Amino acid sequence: MHDLEPHFAWINLYSAAADERSPFFNREYNEFYFDKTVYNYYIHPQWDHFGSNTLYIKILFADYQEGFAIIEMMGEWNDALYNDIMQLKREVLEILMQEGINKFILIGENVLNFHASDDAYYEEWFQDVEDGWIAMLNFRTHVVDEFRRERIDYYVNFGGELDEVAWRTLGPRPLFSLVDGVLSRRLN
Repeated sequence: MHDLEPHFAWINLYSAAADERSPFFNREYNEFYFDKTVYNYYIHPQWDHFGSNTLYIKILFADYQEGFAIIEMMGEWNDALYNDIMQLKREVLEILMQEGINKFILIGENVLNFHASDDAYYEEWFQDVEDGWIAMLNFRTHVVDEFRRERIDYYVNFGGELDEVAWRTLGPRPLFSLVDGVLSRRLN
């Protein structure tokens, strides 16, 4: 797992550590010191800790003018034990929303499992984005099945075309345009 590093092809366009509006502003990374773990497995030091014991993220891109952020995720999303959605919402998403972000693209191909609790924070997040949306790309089938089983699909968008996006071949703005187009068709 220590070889799975966040997508770095856009680093010349955006760095959360250099963004004064980011919750990770001024964060420093040591490429040689592996201190973060998902259970007993060390993960790459570029992943950002936001309060969860098992889930890490990387804000790959934020565009405050267009109002969107792209966030890659890694680990186990565990609302049942650690209330990860509360931590994510309070420590990251609310800070971005205060800066005008209301469209979120979450990339979840490295989310290994999802353990649900209740949907209160998803509902709150959905209400907070108002005219925006929340899209989840490329989550594993068993994770998406759990989202559906827990009826989280009422608040966030996933599945169908969003499960097969070759996002690494795109830049951040073309990715946003693609997802926005898919969601515009769904919502209309």
